[in-house]
Amino acid sequence: MTILYKANMARGAEWAGFFAERAPDMPFRLWPDIGDPADVRYLVAWVPPDDIATFPNLELVFSVGAGVDQFDASKLPPHIPLVRMLEPRIAETMVEYVTMAVLALHRDLLDFISQQKAQVWCEIRITPAKRRRVGVMGLGQLGQAVLERLKAFGFPLSGWNRSPREIEGVTCYAGMETLPDFLAQTDILVCLLPLTDETRSILNADLFAHLPRGASLVNVGRGPHLVEADFLAALDSGALSGAVLDVAEPEPLPAGHPFWSHPRILVTPHNASMTSPDTAVDFVLDVIARHRSGEDLPGRVDRTRGY
Repeated sequence: MTILYKANMARGAEWAGFFAERAPDMPFRLWPDIGDPADVRYLVAWVPPDDIATFPNLELVFSVGAGVDQFDASKLPPHIPLVRMLEPRIAETMVEYVTMAVLALHRDLLDFISQQKAQVWCEIRITPAKRRRVGVMGLGQLGQAVLERLKAFGFPLSGWNRSPREIEGVTCYAGMETLPDFLAQTDILVCLLPLTDETRSILNADLFAHLPRGASLVNVGRGPHLVEADFLAALDSGALSGAVLDVAEPEPLPAGHPFWSHPRILVTPHNASMTSPDTAVDFVLDVIARHRSGEDLPGRVDRTRGY
């Protein structure tokens, strides 16, 4: 009943230590030391091996992240459940990051960074939080956690999702037909959508045109959500006033990419949230136990939706 880990090797060593403590009877291997492929029952990976058929007795596949768009589901047999990571620190760190980004845009941090570089001392009048409308696209576990934290600041909050949601204190919209109404009352837009065929390139010129002029963007979804040319044009025209981007396409950004030097963009290297080996191991062991007992699996991916 071997579990095979194929992701960041430094963190993999931590995973191995926690498995040795909490499941000493379960063999744990780090890629590429797979041992006998027939012994591998569970795979934990960021990007899975090219040939899953190498492991004839595989029972579960875990993503080490909250997203699974990096998986080619067509290469994974339909009888093998794919589980996305739901360990609690992913949500905690995402909430921290989005709160930081929203407050940075709300309190004009991009302007102050530019002023500091130019050695300019100039006040910017503060806009009260109650007049800064924040909208979150994607109302799953992460989106709901972000909105709960932002309530404390007094922002008017709204959310948009593919399917209906009800969240206390948040005006919720569902379906593509409601997207223009959601955007029209959003001054800071946070993208937390999963990457699917339907959401790829959703952050485009048409979407930006429905936002109030001078709105700003936080993208912590995936790089391919954003149409780069449309985004830069919106920034340069003033349709957008600024952005905080934790994701890009490609990653890492190549030298000379316009995002690096644009004064209205703050870039971070796809680390808004991060899986903690400690709590991730507990999640994986819990899902394995549930699988063995025939229970529903938290985080199981609906392949028809892609998340």
